[in-house]
Amino acid sequence: MTVIVLTHCPVGLRGFLTRWLLEISPGVFLGNPSARIRDALWDEVRQYAGNGRALLAYSTNSEQGYTFRTHDHKWHPVDHEGLTLILRPSDRPADGPASQSPQPSQGWSKASKRRRFGNRAR
Repeated sequence: MTVIVLTHCPVGLRGFLTRWLLEISPGVFLGNPSARIRDALWDEVRQYAGNGRALLAYSTNSEQGYTFRTHDHKWHPVDHEGLTLILRPSDRPADGPASQSPQPSQGWSKASKRRRFGNRAR
């Protein structure tokens, strides 16, 4: 099984992929081509994606049962002890004091006061 997901890619690339795969939703292609055809399709996707992003996922004989490749994604696949995981970019600044994080509020929440004392604790 092979799945290709395109985001912000040219329409011509989508038309090209419909020769071998079924487009089940806009930009989502599904099929079962051979490994040689799958690799040729992925080469074409990478070449003609332009400013778009692409994701290829396909079944393999591994512990996970599948593997995937990405093109121009912020999230990257990383091998971790034989498993492929996704490394997401951090939203936090790389350098800066820890005091910039929001401090938790002190005391009891209104909901916990109502549970503990009933409606009289307002």
